[in-house]
Amino acid sequence: MDDNRTWQRLTAEFLGTAFLVFIGVGSVPAALMVNGDAPFTMASLGFISLAFATIVIATVYVFGYISGNHINPAVTLALAVSGKFAWRDVPGYLLAQVLGAVAGAFAIVGTLGQQASDLGLGIAAYGDIPVWQAFTAEFLGTFILVFTVFGVIHRKAAPGFAGIVIGLVVFAAIIPVAPATGASINPARTTGPMLVQQLLGGTVQWEQWPVYVIAEITAGIAAGLLFGLVSRTRADRTTLTEALEEEDARAR
Repeated sequence: MDDNRTWQRLTAEFLGTAFLVFIGVGSVPAALMVNGDAPFTMASLGFISLAFATIVIATVYVFGYISGNHINPAVTLALAVSGKFAWRDVPGYLLAQVLGAVAGAFAIVGTLGQQASDLGLGIAAYGDIPVWQAFTAEFLGTFILVFTVFGVIHRKAAPGFAGIVIGLVVFAAIIPVAPATGASINPARTTGPMLVQQLLGGTVQWEQWPVYVIAEITAGIAAGLLFGLVSRTRADRTTLTEALEEEDARAR
């Protein structure tokens, strides 16, 4: 990843997030269009979960070695807070992710037509439930996702399985969270479709936006910090000073 230039990494984040929104979020209006007047079933939810999982797996292997394939501001911020990602690169990554989500949402409309917007454009929204419940659902879904990401990128993790594991966790997390909030678990995925729907004149419940974004970001940071706490060993020295002090103590 260090071998790639900044514009290459940002382009990878843009494209990865665009792919995620186009395939994952796009599967929501696609399912509604195919179902017609038929009720939304567990099979439909499974289809949508599979679409998200599949594109996540693909983007990990396509873009992971270029940018790390964060494609989620919660992941980027969690890595930065944990000292695993440079803060100077955070603004660019966040902007690329949001713009990618916007591009992906426009691609949905370009493919499925105005009907996709009429059907809600796959925007994550919650209905007649308390705010705390929506917050909890998004927090838990995002926490599990980011905790898993930290686990598979750990130096002791089995190599080669990161994409599959992350994709399966996305699939699994959507199943219990989606009935409550639509299972965004990604601030860029939350924001992009909302912006496009607003531009197209559709209905957007902007009052729900802070609930999603705050829950997702705090969950990501909490997951990153907790994973660091439970996984840290004496070998995980974060600074040269710590290493030198330990070597000096051994020499005495």
